[in-house]
Amino acid sequence: MLKDFKEFALKGNLVDMAVGIVLGAAFGTVIKSLVDDLLMPVVSSIFKMPDFTNLFTVLREPANVANVDMNSLEAIREAGGVAFAYGNFINALIAFLLVAFALWMVVRAMNKMKKAEEEAPSGPSSEDLLTEIRDLLAKS
Repeated sequence: MLKDFKEFALKGNLVDMAVGIVLGAAFGTVIKSLVDDLLMPVVSSIFKMPDFTNLFTVLREPANVANVDMNSLEAIREAGGVAFAYGNFINALIAFLLVAFALWMVVRAMNKMKKAEEEAPSGPSSEDLLTEIRDLLAKS
């Protein structure tokens, strides 16, 4: 059983998939930073808002509204209120679109490289070379 597991775990596809998952997680961290730290401040400055995460609509106010900062989504939720947080969704949507665009660019580049490799003229096969050498030796 251990031998079967070792054979399964060391198959090329499984290792490739594991590497892809690790790289995907790291890529997700980079994209999150790109969205949160670089893109959203620019978008927020255009819309004159400091942060999209605080775009929300209160659906049910907390029981003790007097002690709650009603301008903070986190404070409303901590106090037991319910809010429709569409700003968080906007951030997630932008991050998704950036990841999808980046992956599309990677796949596109890989397809171009694969196409160029397929179109590259290949030299004669070793069988053709041996046949040519045989014919030259036969002539002399």
